Amino acid sequence: MAEEKKDQKHESFINPIDPDKITENPHSLPYAHTVGGAVIKPEDRGKIKGRAMAAMYEQTDMHLGQIREQIELLARQAKNIQHRVQISEEIYRAELNFEPIIAKVYYLYRRSNGKSVVSMVSPPEWGKNPPFQFIATVQLLSDHTWEVLEIVDDIYTPE
Repeated sequence: MAEEKKDQKHESFINPIDPDKITENPHSLPYAHTVGGAVIKPEDRGKIKGRAMAAMYEQTDMHLGQIREQIELLARQAKNIQHRVQISEEIYRAELNFEPIIAKVYYLYRRSNGKSVVSMVSPPEWGKNPPFQFIATVQLLSDHTWEVLEIVDDIYTPE
């Protein structure tokens, strides 16, 4: 008889929760399944992609800017080397009445007839009326090119 009463109690129990509103796997729900659960909001995937694209463009623009600066630096260095070669060529075509010594400073001048002259005399040492037009102050390097220490830009035009 006691068993009959237990069976009646189990049969008479009706679950008040609608079976359509519960799940056996609450961890797979796309929303919180309890009152105290974390708020889960669906993300706007377009917004996420938009932010990611903006960050990507910012980074690539920064890297391209760095590469652009490096290219400009290399271009300036190449121009300086070409300039050194041009000056070196002009000096080696110039009148040179002595053997230049490595690491010494010399002066490149141009005569009135257009021919170049290398001298050990600096422009101030000539006084008020120098016999030649000053072009550049140069120093002989160990590779036998000339480093330009000072140049009169508006006068120098390579031959």
